[in-house]
Amino acid sequence: MPADPRQLRHFVAVAEQPSFTKAARSLGVARTELSRSLAALQEQVGEPLVVPGEQPTRLTAAGEALLTQARSALAEPDPRGSETADDAPREQTFTVGYVPGVTLAKWSRVWSERMPTVPLRAVGVEVAEQVDALRSGRVDVCLVRLPVQREGLSVVRLYEEVPVVVVPKDHPVALFDAVGVADLADEHLLQDPDTVPEWRDVASELRTGERPTVAEELTDAQRIELVAAGLGIVVVPQSIARLHARRDLVYRPVHDVAPSPVALAWVPERNSDLVETFFGVVKGRTARSSRGADPAPAEPAPRAGRTRQPQKQAGGARGGRSGARGGARKPRRG
Repeated sequence: MPADPRQLRHFVAVAEQPSFTKAARSLGVARTELSRSLAALQEQVGEPLVVPGEQPTRLTAAGEALLTQARSALAEPDPRGSETADDAPREQTFTVGYVPGVTLAKWSRVWSERMPTVPLRAVGVEVAEQVDALRSGRVDVCLVRLPVQREGLSVVRLYEEVPVVVVPKDHPVALFDAVGVADLADEHLLQDPDTVPEWRDVASELRTGERPTVAEELTDAQRIELVAAGLGIVVVPQSIARLHARRDLVYRPVHDVAPSPVALAWVPERNSDLVETFFGVVKGRTARSSRGADPAPAEPAPRAGRTRQPQKQAGGARGGRSGARGGARKPRRG
């Protein structure tokens, strides 16, 4: 039987939870990390441990056999002893979580110059897991997308991103520089309508009750793959569209959808000099300036790296329909 306790804990959580997302949340790890851990464990065992595509999660015969062994192994004390682990010297690190689309490069360079003896460890987290990553202590601070449940957190807004709609290259929307949600009312949105309330309020498929079921646990990459297949559209922050850019897709600003704010968040009870130093880095403070956090963290801080808004709002075209609404910019050529 594989002897990695971490992989076994991950496997037991998957076996006891109805979905990978809930198992990851209970462990305080990213869903992608949990999937990689289970894949590695299956490779060691040599056969599948869970039935692919089953909801709720169901174990194979090999998985059932391993589950009994894993629970017994985890119940036994660590033969290496806790004293050895506690006495071993540990390198001090600072862990920063970040959601997809956020870039840490500039801040990490400043951190390495200012804190050369404390390595910065970057951990990617999904938006659905950003608060759990903080509360579980998996990360010291996290660059999150608002809104979040602020209770028990310090949250400082940093900047906003322009929302864009992602469509196939040959979609009528591709002819225009920008569109409004009214131009997307007859489209099928491949995400929870509550994440784009402006579209939700005008959507034809919601008004008629004809909206098909959309899988809740898809990643941005998976949804954009469905867009490329012509199955619908997504409205995401511009950095997400850039992250998953491909030649058969285009994205256009949606001028009447609220911007997507990015913020820095941490748990006040675990505040430290390192947290305050990183706060100063992202706020652009010099090494000699005060590192204290703002007394009212819920208030928006001065914005950094604000995305440039379209100079002129425009209407657009609706997929599969001819003509554009009044006020649209001249179509792009080519």
